[in-house]
Amino acid sequence: MSEQHSHTIEGQDHDDHAGLSVSRIWQVFGILLLITVLEFIIALWAIPGGHLTQKVGNYIYIALTLFKAFYIVAYFMHLKFEKRGLQVVLGVSFVFICYFIVLMMIEGGYLHEHMPKV
Repeated sequence: MSEQHSHTIEGQDHDDHAGLSVSRIWQVFGILLLITVLEFIIALWAIPGGHLTQKVGNYIYIALTLFKAFYIVAYFMHLKFEKRGLQVVLGVSFVFICYFIVLMMIEGGYLHEHMPKV
């Protein structure tokens, strides 16, 4: 019984990380590093220097942050290697969560602007 158990444990080592090689890890690290550098450039140089307006800079910064979150979830949390059904369910849930956050921000701003001053 212990031989059979040790055999199944050894067989799982390579199957769990079959799609993630060392070169791929470094490639994803490089992409994440590049995105982080771009975020720092926007936050510390482009917006304060007047090269971008605050609004445009914020939108670019949010897009880069979401792109970086995608890479982290896909590769380091191994979602890229899951079945397609789980990827779709989590992706659709993420879209709806973002949609509801935007709606709450819009509605909150609308309510705040139209409330009577006391």
